[in-house]
Amino acid sequence: MNALYVIAVGNVAAETMAWAGAAAAEWFPFPVRPLPLLEVPPQAWDPARAQYQSVEIMKALVRAAPADATRVLGLTECDLAIPLLTFLFGQAQLDGKVAVVSLHRLRQEFYGLPADENLLHERLAKEILHELGHTFGLTHCPQQTCAMSLSTHIEFVDAKSAGYCEPCAARVARRFITLENPQ
Repeated sequence: MNALYVIAVGNVAAETMAWAGAAAAEWFPFPVRPLPLLEVPPQAWDPARAQYQSVEIMKALVRAAPADATRVLGLTECDLAIPLLTFLFGQAQLDGKVAVVSLHRLRQEFYGLPADENLLHERLAKEILHELGHTFGLTHCPQQTCAMSLSTHIEFVDAKSAGYCEPCAARVARRFITLENPQ
């Protein structure tokens, strides 16, 4: 049976992991299963930027993927980047198995504000939908309220809904059918 696995990359609170799994289960019709903690790959650290390169983390997630994994969602507290961008809220393989979401810049504390668990969960749900949407072949959506809209600043994350617009939802639903009935 296909499953969506959720895995902490480095130390992530157990409650956050459980909440993320429940959020993913609301949208994706697969059993959601936890995987044991994955240490942050040392080669992911970029001392020049004082950030972690997300591609190295994604490579480690690919290696950790069980054979029955439909998707693997990694959650991390690491501040992610790629050479082209100064930071990422997350990254995914387009039409692939692996996605990673960083909690680092989703937290109010990053912006010098008091912690807000409800807002963190809302932002996390949006980014989980966004990155897992990429794994199902979705690209960035022009509808600013769709979870698949591009988020280059936290205000853009906050402006999204925790759901897909109708066209994006329909495309994801068609992919579920393909996964359940491979030809």
